[in-house]
Formats: sequence, structure tokens, C-alpha cells
Amino acid sequence: MSGHYYRELYQRLHNLSQGTKSIDEYFKEMELAMIRANVKEDRETSMARFMNKLNHDIAHIVQLYHYVELEEMVHMVVKRRWCRNNLNGRVSFGKAK
Repeated sequence: MSGHYYRELYQRLHNLSQGTKSIDEYFKEMELAMIRANVKEDRETSMARFMNKLNHDIAHIVQLYHYVELEEMVHMVVKRRWCRNNLNGRVSFGKAK
């Protein structure tokens, strides 16, 4: 494949960000872009790449925790985001009798 093709793939990967995508969609798109561009990097570099392009409100949550694997980070962020969206203000402990 031509050098131009790979430069375009690298550019797409470099410019990729979460934007309006869900966390899972963004993660899958990043993984696919890395495979297409034949990017091989250590997990710390991949986690930094992922975190740097997350939406700021989500990135703030991620920075509070330590992760070993990128997939572990994605799973936790999705779980916390779901809890915040679905339970925020809806938690009820019932009426006192």
C-alpha cells in the first residue's frame, strides 16, 4: 500500500476523538483505526491516546483511577457513566413510616 494511504490512516487516528460518540463507539473506532494503520504500541501509550481524546467530563473521572488495561478503563468509564446518567437524582429510599 502506498505511503499516502498510511499517512491518511495515521492522520485519522491522530484526529480521532470521542465527540458525540459513546465511549464504546469511540473505543471500537480507535481500535479499528489502530489496526488499519498497523499501529503497535504499548498499553500505556494506547491508554494515553484514548484518554487524551475523551470528552473532558469523562476524562476527569478516568484520571481519578489507576488502570492496567485499556479495556478495564473503558469498562469502568461506561459503568460509571451509566450509573451517573441513570441513578443521578433517581435514587429513592422509600417513605419513612
